[in-house]
Amino acid sequence: MAEQVEKIDQQSKPAQVAKLNSWPQTAVLAAALCIILLALFYQTTVSMVSIWWRSETFAHGFFILPIALFLIWRLRHELSPMTPQPTYWGVPLIAMLGFGWLLAYFASVTVVQQLTLVGMLQVAVFSLLGWRVTKKILFPLFFLVFAVPLGEGLIPPLMDFTADFTVKMLQITGIPVFREGTFFEIPSGHWSVVEGCSGVRYLIASVMLGSLYAYLTYQSTPRRLIFVAASFVVPIIANGFRAYMIVMIAHYSDYKLAMGVDHFVYGWVWFGIVITLMFWVGSYWREDPVESGEDPKSEMPNGMGVAAAKSTIAVASAVVAMALVWPAWGMISDRGINNAPVALSASVPPDAGWSKAAESLTDWYPLYQSPDAQLSQTFVGDGQHVGLYLAYYRYQRQDAELVNSQNVLVKQKDPVWRQTSRKEITVQINGESYQIEESSLKSTDQNLLVWRWYWLAGHHSTNDYEAKLRESLAKLFGTERDSAGIVVYTQINETPEDAKLILQHYLDEMLPAIETSLTTAMKSTE
Repeated sequence: MAEQVEKIDQQSKPAQVAKLNSWPQTAVLAAALCIILLALFYQTTVSMVSIWWRSETFAHGFFILPIALFLIWRLRHELSPMTPQPTYWGVPLIAMLGFGWLLAYFASVTVVQQLTLVGMLQVAVFSLLGWRVTKKILFPLFFLVFAVPLGEGLIPPLMDFTADFTVKMLQITGIPVFREGTFFEIPSGHWSVVEGCSGVRYLIASVMLGSLYAYLTYQSTPRRLIFVAASFVVPIIANGFRAYMIVMIAHYSDYKLAMGVDHFVYGWVWFGIVITLMFWVGSYWREDPVESGEDPKSEMPNGMGVAAAKSTIAVASAVVAMALVWPAWGMISDRGINNAPVALSASVPPDAGWSKAAESLTDWYPLYQSPDAQLSQTFVGDGQHVGLYLAYYRYQRQDAELVNSQNVLVKQKDPVWRQTSRKEITVQINGESYQIEESSLKSTDQNLLVWRWYWLAGHHSTNDYEAKLRESLAKLFGTERDSAGIVVYTQINETPEDAKLILQHYLDEMLPAIETSLTTAMKSTE
């Protein structure tokens, strides 16, 4: 009987060795497949790495892949007895993600291109390993999402929250505050909440570290989700206290402390303290892994045979073939660019009560990145002056597009102008409703009321997402995709309501002429 057991044990060893040897082959093939995908979408890959390199906010991107690989390596003993089972279910997922990448490419939405690329990498791994193995490494694969430079869209609301929180705390403290937008003044000096004060850096770092901590510390999904939620909420509130403390330290030290470099040093020290406390509190609910006590068993008696190898290579080839479609489509579509010059005019209808003014209303002008044409003109009517600015884009591409975070009315830390308010309003122009972004600008000499919106091949909107979607679909179906930014502004002499009436009167008479000028430019081919 003992001889039979020994014989069976000896026969099982080659099977186990063959089984274990299938993992290096699969791992190499998975790595090669991911490298091929990164090469196919090299522009997106380079854009992601370049942001890691130049931005302190996203510098952690360099560490995401090594951390994910380490997390998978920790599971090697649980993965080794499992058999990778390649599946073609990943191919349609690659198709959907690739189509999403194409739409984002057409609209020059870099962050969506990066997200879909990471999604394709995750699906590629799933395609080679199958669902049972993928389920085991689900979090390490999900962790790759943190390589995408996400979060810039949170900056405006975080700035508003930080300003609200700081002003409220100063009022509770008993310090009088005068506020305009994200600018506020206390008896000892002026302050403003800029992008660096929004706390988005702390938030991104906290969510990334909090997710990793929750995965390593807890076993139950509810506890993990609660801790991740806390890692999102806590840094936002902590950043409010950080901003308040910096103002208070500067105020009581006669602005000798918490200024310049100290401003950022104190911020990161405070963030380190908050994260440490959060992890310390979270450790009280720690859950250690539960040992099953069972010996893992191989799912198949043999390793990767010839048939299995062929199946894995076939799946990998199908993934590459499907992924190749989308960058190729994008390259082909770029050949149909209309490079005809654009001519904009500021014509005045004969029956309008406005005429072109010889002098400009102000030295301020909006900042739009690389428009194909632009026009700036001041009009006068009934003694009132209104400025018009048009930024026209015939062929939108990266860093030369209508919807761009760099297209602003006033840049951060402008030495002369500051934007004190911004909101969405609805106005009636010639009996039709228009959504307008209304802003107030202020300098030492002037107050301006500014209305801004988008013209999208004849359609008016202020919605960034709608503008990007229309641009993408227009390129997909080969329709007109010319667009322009329309900005009108006037001096606030008495009240903002009076300035609104002036802009309303101007657009009632002049908007048809503006639309005619834009439509003529869109149809021009010479």
